[in-house]
Amino acid sequence: MKKGEISVGKIEKVEFPNKGILHTQEGEKVIVKNCLPGQTIRFIVQKRRKGKCEGRLLEVLERSPVELEQPYCVHFENCGGCVYQRLRYEEQLALKESQVKDLLQAVVSEKEEVSESCKATQEAPLADADEKSVRTGTSEQKVLKWFEGMKPSPKQFGYRNKMEFSFGDEYKDGPLALGLHKRGSFYDLVTTDQCRIADADYNHILHQTLKYFSNAGVGYFKKTVHEGYLRHLLVRKAAKTGEILVVLVTTTQQCENISEESLLSGFWKSLIQLPLAGKIVGVLHTKNDSVADVVKDEGTDILYGQDFFYEELLGLKFKISPFSFFQTNSLGAEVLYETAREYINQQDTNRSSVVFDLYSGTGTIAQIIAPAARKVIGVEIVQEAVDAARENAVLNGLDNCEFIAGDVLKVLDEIKERPDVIILDPPREGVHPKALQKIIAYGVDRMVYISCKPTSLVRDLNVLLANGYEIARGCCIDMFPGAGHTECVVWIQRKDI
Repeated sequence: MKKGEISVGKIEKVEFPNKGILHTQEGEKVIVKNCLPGQTIRFIVQKRRKGKCEGRLLEVLERSPVELEQPYCVHFENCGGCVYQRLRYEEQLALKESQVKDLLQAVVSEKEEVSESCKATQEAPLADADEKSVRTGTSEQKVLKWFEGMKPSPKQFGYRNKMEFSFGDEYKDGPLALGLHKRGSFYDLVTTDQCRIADADYNHILHQTLKYFSNAGVGYFKKTVHEGYLRHLLVRKAAKTGEILVVLVTTTQQCENISEESLLSGFWKSLIQLPLAGKIVGVLHTKNDSVADVVKDEGTDILYGQDFFYEELLGLKFKISPFSFFQTNSLGAEVLYETAREYINQQDTNRSSVVFDLYSGTGTIAQIIAPAARKVIGVEIVQEAVDAARENAVLNGLDNCEFIAGDVLKVLDEIKERPDVIILDPPREGVHPKALQKIIAYGVDRMVYISCKPTSLVRDLNVLLANGYEIARGCCIDMFPGAGHTECVVWIQRKDI
C-alpha cells in the first residue's frame, strides 16, 4: 500500500493503546486508531515503513456486533477525550483486559497453558468468531495463572476529580467555546457541557463560565498570533468531601472595555451563586504567558476562599493544591491502593519492615501502608508533591514517613537504610534503566509495581524477571471508564524464596 491510498478492511483486534489492527489481502499489517474489534472501516494510509502501515479512520462502514446504537455521551462523535463510549461497560473492561494480557504474554513462560475455550477461537477465522472473541479483540488468550483480571471503577460516569478545559472556538472565527479539543484537531474545540465522565457540577461551572465571559465580550488566547486573554479553566472536586476548587487561567494581556479586577470579581461571584451538589471552597486566578498550550503557573491569586481542598481515601485525609498530582478517579484510587496494600500486607510486612515508596508523588500509598511498617521512605522528584506529602503525613498523625525530594536514580545512592519491601509507582515512561539496576541490587525478596502504562510495565518486568524475579500476583484497575487507559498492579518476588 502507498501513502494516500484509501482502502477498506475489518478490525481484527485492538492493541494498547487504542491501536486497531487489520491486515490487507496481501497480508500487510495496518494500524488505525479509534476503532473497535469487528468494525469494517474505510481508511487512508498516512505512513508506511518497515512492512507496516499507519492509517487514519475515514468512516465506519459496518459496526461491531457489540457496539451500541448510540454512545453514552452526546459529545462522543466530536470530542477527543474518550474512545469507548459506544461499548457497554462490561465490554470496555473485557477489551482493556485483553490488551494488557496480550502485552503480558511477552513476560510469561512459553509453557503457559492455552484454555480450551480459546482454542476454538484460534482455529476459526475472525469472520466466524463468537461474540467473546469480537469483544476482546484477540484470537489467542493464554492462561496467566497469576493474573486476577480487571477490577472495575466504582463509578462509570462522573468519576473524574479533575477536568482541564480550554477556551477557543468550535470553528474559525466562531463564537467563544469552552471544553475539550475536537478529535484529531489542535485548534478546534467542543463545548463539553454534558460530558459524562465529569461530575455534573463541572458541567454547571463550565456553562456558567462560558456564559459569563461570552456576555462580557472577552476573547480567548489565539495560539497562532499569541494574542488574547482567556486560556483554560481547571476544576477539581473531591469525591468524599464535595469540596470544589476552580482555577481560571489567563494571560496578562489587558481586556478591552473592562478592568480585570471588575471582570474577575464578577466571575467568582457568579460561580458561588450556582446551585451545586458540592461546595466551592476556592476560586483562583492563574497567569500564564507561555507559548505552549499547557496549564502553567506563572503566578496565582486567590479571588475567593482558599487555594486548596481536602479529599479522603481509605480513612486518611489529603490536602490537595491546584496543580499537585492526585489520582483523577478518587473512588478508583481506593480500589488501586487497597489492592496494593493487600499485596504488600501479604508479603509479611510488619512493624520492623522498612519500605521504599519510589516515585511517591504526594505520598498517598506511603501513608496508606505506613501503619504496617516501621518506616516508609518516599522519593519524588517534584518538590511541591514532597511538600504536600510531608504536610499530609502530619495531618494524618503519621510519624514514620520520610519524604525525600530528588531523582530516584541519584537519591538511592544517598539513603543509608536498606529496604525490606520496594513499591514502584513510576511515571508513564517507567523506571529509568540505571535506577532499575540499583533497585535490583538491593536484592529484596518482594516488590509491588504500580503502572499507568502497561507497555512500560512489560519492559521493566522483562528486566526484573531476567534478574531472578517472578510474578506472584497481578491485576488491572479501570481508573478511566470510557477511555483507553488502565492501571496495573503486580506483586513480584524472588524465585528462590
